[in-house]
Amino acid sequence: MLKVYACLVQEHDLRLVVLAALVCAVASFTAVNMLHHVRHSTGRMRTLWLGVVATSAGFGIWTTHFIAMLAFSPGIPSGYNITLTALSLVAAIILTGWGFAVALSRNLPAANWLGGAIVGGGIAVMHYTGMAAFEIQGRIVWDPVLVAVSIAAGGVIGAAATRVGLIEGGGKWKIYGALLLTAAIVSHHFTAMAAVAIIPDPTMAVPESAMPAGWLAIAVATASFAILLLAGIGLAFDLRDRWRANQGADQMRGLANAAVEGLLLCDGETIVTANESFATLSGLDKGQIVGTTLSSFLPREAIRSLLADDDNDNNELIEAALRRASGGPIPVELVARSVAFTGRPHRAIAVRDLRVRKKAEADIKHLADHDVLTGLANRRSFN
Repeated sequence: MLKVYACLVQEHDLRLVVLAALVCAVASFTAVNMLHHVRHSTGRMRTLWLGVVATSAGFGIWTTHFIAMLAFSPGIPSGYNITLTALSLVAAIILTGWGFAVALSRNLPAANWLGGAIVGGGIAVMHYTGMAAFEIQGRIVWDPVLVAVSIAAGGVIGAAATRVGLIEGGGKWKIYGALLLTAAIVSHHFTAMAAVAIIPDPTMAVPESAMPAGWLAIAVATASFAILLLAGIGLAFDLRDRWRANQGADQMRGLANAAVEGLLLCDGETIVTANESFATLSGLDKGQIVGTTLSSFLPREAIRSLLADDDNDNNELIEAALRRASGGPIPVELVARSVAFTGRPHRAIAVRDLRVRKKAEADIKHLADHDVLTGLANRRSFN
């Protein structure tokens, strides 16, 4: 750890290190955010989105590495092999694209973790290919322990990044996933740089074909602009999807309020929205219902378990007692179905008031067992 710290503080321009971390964070968030678009796409659009994600992540890894290399001061003449520099970018794009495709697979066990580990492997391949492109007037000697640590750190943190970043449930998981992916890239790079020992050798010369640092800076600036462009595209699509989701939610609420029966939309045990009919049944305002749990209205756990069971999507009717704000429980009939809401699975529960039917059934039974004129028990009741 001290060697990594010394490498970072003593051998790098910290201003460029901060810039590298910021570019890496933007690219990582763009990639994680767009992964959710890949998940919800099919056919050609899925392939297109996956290509955009791979490009964003690959450019982010490549740009972070070479901004950090521009911050690195070996103190001797240096340059970069053009072919290997370009190859390192291609490797980063291909391997991260493969890793993200695996992470989104529905058929592989622990696909999120495995895909993230492949992304970590892509970080390592990009870094060491990029280091092979680094041509100096001397020899590079590697510390095998720190090399192994850098590869392991990238793989483990990369696996955690895709696992966390692909959790549904709001922007916070995307941010956490992006931060972990940034940590995977940055920690790998500086641990690997700490593994480097440069031995100057005046007899060795930097090839004339090597790309100077100034040209590399132009290439890095171009890649950074591409990352910002992709981030803007991702943000635009994200805002569009949110607008569409809100439009769909408004339409769904309008249809729900037109229904005579009470309707609830639940995310697990939490009530996301309710219509006017259910608010009337419960004796509460809609604002008081949203955010509460089903147990507030259906205290019996067995009933809630039946409603949460996906096997009950065959319109099976469930009778229960609905707890109200005042006046005691009322008999209701429930039907639960799985629905997609804002791109995520929810449970829609229809609630039918049984008070009129129960009263009618009681009246029919009374008529069957009592004389209509006198109200006394009839022969059937006596027998």
